[in-house]
Amino acid sequence: MPRHLVIGNGKFLINLDQHSYMRDLYYPYVGQLNHIGGYQCRVGIWVDGAFAWLNAPEWQFNLAYVEDSLVTEVTATHPELGITLLINDGVHQREDIYLKRIRITNHRNTVREVRMFFNQDLLINESEVGDTAAYYPATNTVFHYKKDKYFMFNGSTGTEGIFQYSTGVKRFYNAEGTWRDAEDGHLMGNAIAQGSVDSTISFRLFVPPDSHQTLYYWMTAGKTLEEVKKLDSYVKDSHPGKLLDRVTVYWQRWANKDAERDYGDLPQEVVRLYKHSLLIVRTQTDIHGAIIAANDSDIMQSNRDHYSYMWPRDGALIAYAMSMAGYQGMVMPFFNFCANVISPDGYLHHKYNPDGTVGSSWHPYIHAGRMQLPIQEDETALVLFALWQDFQRHGSLEFAQSLYRSLIRSAARFMSTYIDQELNLPKPSYDLWEERYGIFTFTASAVYGGLIAASNFSNLFGDEERSNRYKHTAEKIKNGMLQHLWDEKEGRFVRGLYLEDGEWVKDMTLESSVYGIFEFGVLPADDERVVSTMRANKAGLTIKTDIGGSARYHHDYYFQRSTDIEKVPGNPWIICTLWIAEWEIESAKTLEELETPRRTLEWVVKHSMESGILPEQLDPFTGDPVSVAPLTWSHATYVLAVVKYVNKYNQLLKQS
Repeated sequence: MPRHLVIGNGKFLINLDQHSYMRDLYYPYVGQLNHIGGYQCRVGIWVDGAFAWLNAPEWQFNLAYVEDSLVTEVTATHPELGITLLINDGVHQREDIYLKRIRITNHRNTVREVRMFFNQDLLINESEVGDTAAYYPATNTVFHYKKDKYFMFNGSTGTEGIFQYSTGVKRFYNAEGTWRDAEDGHLMGNAIAQGSVDSTISFRLFVPPDSHQTLYYWMTAGKTLEEVKKLDSYVKDSHPGKLLDRVTVYWQRWANKDAERDYGDLPQEVVRLYKHSLLIVRTQTDIHGAIIAANDSDIMQSNRDHYSYMWPRDGALIAYAMSMAGYQGMVMPFFNFCANVISPDGYLHHKYNPDGTVGSSWHPYIHAGRMQLPIQEDETALVLFALWQDFQRHGSLEFAQSLYRSLIRSAARFMSTYIDQELNLPKPSYDLWEERYGIFTFTASAVYGGLIAASNFSNLFGDEERSNRYKHTAEKIKNGMLQHLWDEKEGRFVRGLYLEDGEWVKDMTLESSVYGIFEFGVLPADDERVVSTMRANKAGLTIKTDIGGSARYHHDYYFQRSTDIEKVPGNPWIICTLWIAEWEIESAKTLEELETPRRTLEWVVKHSMESGILPEQLDPFTGDPVSVAPLTWSHATYVLAVVKYVNKYNQLLKQS
């Protein structure tokens, strides 16, 4: 199940589902550790003796965010109860505080007693072993802790704090949890529980007829009891509503930092999703530099691993997009992160945990009896490509110089030596989809772009010998690509080469990632070979259903929804559909030629979730999200496509 709403501040990330339940809680890194792990922190309401959890089918939900902010705006109406809830959720922009405001509207003509219940179902440090949940009478709060992780829960109706509470055992023998205790509108008041535990707290209000009242709920996180108590006092002293309003203003200022940007002829809904995508990418970016692929823990139901890693490729392309959008300060830590974790041999590993340790991998060091590097070389190359794009956009000479020895030269030295001398192409590595081993057009394009970036940096710093060497190697790779990866008969670039019985054989599969030929500067977008390649991709990878969009490659098996390959070569991917739009933007010669990519941007808006979240893939028949959501790469690619569109539109407008 996708995550419909995400809120965070770069070290504290919360995912909410379509019922506004907390489902993932990451702290102290974005993506590490998950202290809820996909379980439900339920919210319920008791009115005049009737009880309903917010996931009951009678509720009618509308999911949104406050305009240009990371504060949610969720409306939930229960006609039978005669109640409407307006829910705002946010994470403090600086402190590790989660804030929730609920305005309760009473549609009946009598005063009604309303009790709201909040269940805390944590597995601290991703384990249900050894947790403690306890009531803390000195501040009328409930807190959970294990080792150096503390979470304190509190709230206010304006005149009262917590009305009732209980702690108890969950998912052990026959115990379901204290949330069951809430369903009669009354909590038993058990003061402490240890092991696999949860807690529930309630608040009581009296809502006048045809009127509303507001309550607040909040959570603070820290390393000690004293830390969470201090933050709890800060919320009470500052007033939670004022804090939430300040969170809204902060993110609105952040999303509109370039207030003078001219969006050309893009419709308002496209611009709205652009700003929303900037914000979503921010939530998935850790302040220490890791840009996380996705933090939707439900993917673990299909594979006992997740997307909460920093893939250097995803991170580099996301950093590139955000830098082009003007958010250099946000992505500078990413490049420092890469400089700190790069191997002594000058390559980046498959993926990393948010704290910089090497992540899990399925790339072996040996295959068919032969040793190999378990890497995707494009990941190393793209970091340098993105860094040069960042320098061109922002001109941060001192920042680039600080990375010259540790990152730029180290990676360039590796790429310059990891070459098949007969083919003049990068030696084999795994492809960007992490599925096959060989020599790929995308990887070769990325290495070309990375070496040109290294050459440019060396020239910038007066290191002419290295600059010439890196450029010479890049040109050799370009020649190798034109010789071995271009197929004259088909009139397009191939996916890549694979070794069969000691011979290199062309992989002719239609593959969306060959867009790297123009993206990373090997050939211009209007080169006839690029044109024929991208036209073949568009014709062969477009999904021929009412949903449309473009597949990753022909006969994509990942979450496959149809075996009718001619009609549905694969599920539509947001990024792959946008890659075709990027080519159409870059090759456009007139304003009229921008109409097609503009429609693609509108297509993305149409197929975003109600809350503006973009998934990895779509179901080709229903348009429903498939795999993880939000996928950071999807949002960043949309950002980059909008930036490219606006730049090209304004360029062509001046020429017309």
